[in-house]
This record gives sequence, structure tokens and C-alpha cells, in this order.
Amino acid sequence: MAIPLTCRRRCPLLAVLLFCTGLSARVAGDPADFTYRTNTTEVRLTFSVLDQNSHGVATLQASDIVVVDKGVIVRSFQSFTRSDWTKLEIAILIDGSESVTPHLRREMADILDLVSQSAGVPDENLSIVSFEGSRPALLCAGNCRAYHAVERLPVTNTRGLTPLFDTIALAADLLARRGDSRVQKVLIVFSDGVDTVSRNSLGDAIDVSTRNEIQLECIDVSQPGSWSQGATALRRLASATGGQYFPPPGGASNALNSVLERFRASYIVSYRLPTRASGFHSIRIVPTHNLNLQFRSRSGYYYPDSIR
Repeated sequence: MAIPLTCRRRCPLLAVLLFCTGLSARVAGDPADFTYRTNTTEVRLTFSVLDQNSHGVATLQASDIVVVDKGVIVRSFQSFTRSDWTKLEIAILIDGSESVTPHLRREMADILDLVSQSAGVPDENLSIVSFEGSRPALLCAGNCRAYHAVERLPVTNTRGLTPLFDTIALAADLLARRGDSRVQKVLIVFSDGVDTVSRNSLGDAIDVSTRNEIQLECIDVSQPGSWSQGATALRRLASATGGQYFPPPGGASNALNSVLERFRASYIVSYRLPTRASGFHSIRIVPTHNLNLQFRSRSGYYYPDSIR
């Protein structure tokens, strides 16, 4: 079984799966930290590939790419396969704060209609989360088709309280408990990216999403042409988790189409850990032949300072 490597509960989390053995149990009187014993040798990375027209590429070969892991070029792979995902599990996060513009309801209605028409998204595989005051709230878990109509979409007035990062953490935990290894899990975020009250930081939201292999598609619902730190946060969330940032206007349909394209053109590659250097290992996938290919994957993983 693949488990995240970490030496502390709040240590930054893996963005790829590292295969571990020898989990040591905690006994009475031990400190609260967890300890793992491991002989980690392999990195496993899931990615998607699009061509210059943003269409999925279903014929990629191992020789078509190299992976750059913490500056080390990896050409020899342990395995290279098409993903065996058979369906999508989607959660939609609605930012109902006062800072979000009124067209959010139309954007939400559009994407719910698109989801309802999409193959690979069964009725029970759609959930919706939002805010209730200063707290994240689960509006429905599975079979949320009743929210299609614009008049049924939730309306909240949070008086400037925006627990965006806490709600992302809630949605990531929800998705982690739903489905199995053959289900691709996607969180579609409708927000302007502003957070005012969360206990979780932006880094925490990224960590919990990457740990649970949740792909974030971030749809910016702020006014077109405006800029804020919120847009930067949305870009970081999407980039770190292998998703995409969609600027206003009209991000909803573009977001779902992109999700479906990548769902049909996803791959899994594994390779030997190139270096045991501690800290963050950034990852890039680089084409060897067709320079027009676009790759999306998690931005990297953390290798702990010490493994005992």
C-alpha cells in the first residue's frame, strides 16, 4: 500500500506516491509524532497530456517524455501506462462570500448542466460544498442534480467572512473518502481566491489536496480585468495539484471540457528515486519530440529530512 512519507503530522505532504514498507507502531508514552521506517526506492506520478489545440493525447509513449526530478533528468522508467481510471468523482466548491460577483449563479448553473450531460460522472459522483457563516459546509454529497436550476443554487451572505482554504480542506477530505483507486477525483473551485478567516493556510490547502491526490480546477469569478492576491492563490492551488486556472469570464464550460479531455488522456509513470536529498523535489515533465505537448501534474513532493 502506498502511504505518504512524513515525520510529523503537519509536515508538508507528498505530491506523488512514494512506496514505503515497515510502518512502526506508536506505543503508550511515545510523543505525538509518527515515525516511519522505509526503504523507499520508487516515485509514482500521474499526469495528463494535451496537444497544441488542448485535445487529449491518447498515444503517448515512454520515449516521448523525460521527467526532471530536483534537477535530475530521468529517462528510464520502472513503468509507463495509460491511467486505468474508469470514472470521475467531482466536488464543486461555491464561494458564497460578498466579494464574489453576481454572475456566479449563472456560471454554476452552466457547469452543473454540463456535468449532468457528461459521460463518466454518475449521479452519485457529484458533491457541493460552500460556506455557512465562517465555517465550511457540505451542501450535498452525491446525487446533487437537484441544484441544476439557478433558483436552487445556494445564496449566502457571510458579511466578509470567507473560509476558502478550510472549505478546500473539507472538500479534499470528502473526496478522499469517496470512490476507489479507479476514480479520478476533481475539485472545481468557483471563487475569487480571497480568504479572510480560515484556520488552514494556502499551503495547508495545497498539502491536503496533494496528499489525497485531488486535482483542483480553479474558476476565477471576480470581475474580468481585475487583479488581486486571490487570483494568485487560485493559480497556485491549480498549478500545485495538476489542475488549471481559468480567468474570467466564461470559465465554467472551459473548465469542465478541460477536465474531461485530461480524464481521457492520463498516464501513470514510475521511476527510481533519483536522489535522497531532503526537502522539496520539484517535478517537470518535458517532451522529447513534440514540443507542442502540454503536461499537467503535481508540482513535486517532499522527501523528509530523516527517515528512521
